[in-house]
Amino acid sequence: MTVELQVTQGWLTVCELSSLTPGRGVAALLPDGSQAAVFVDRAGRPYAIGNQDPFTGAHVLSRGLVGTAGGRPFVASPLLKQRFDLETGRCLDDEETVVRTYPVRTAATS
Repeated sequence: MTVELQVTQGWLTVCELSSLTPGRGVAALLPDGSQAAVFVDRAGRPYAIGNQDPFTGAHVLSRGLVGTAGGRPFVASPLLKQRFDLETGRCLDDEETVVRTYPVRTAATS
């Protein structure tokens, strides 16, 4: 199974699902030069958000700590610790701040 992100050009294969470790992220360079942070939860569900921390400008969200708050999966920035909902991109600590989310799917490898 591969993890794919939907980008402007269509579905982009990022990596094998088995390459992702629950609770840890990986950064993916996208065709437009931006970066996505890709995660998988313990149930095997993948998530993808923008990798750039909007508070510092650093591309580090893929290195953040993954957890849940109120049943919602989030990643906490490794720098200033703001938490971002992995499904909506909304900052749980500053409702006016949002990071981009990407549609993500798994696909059978052929």
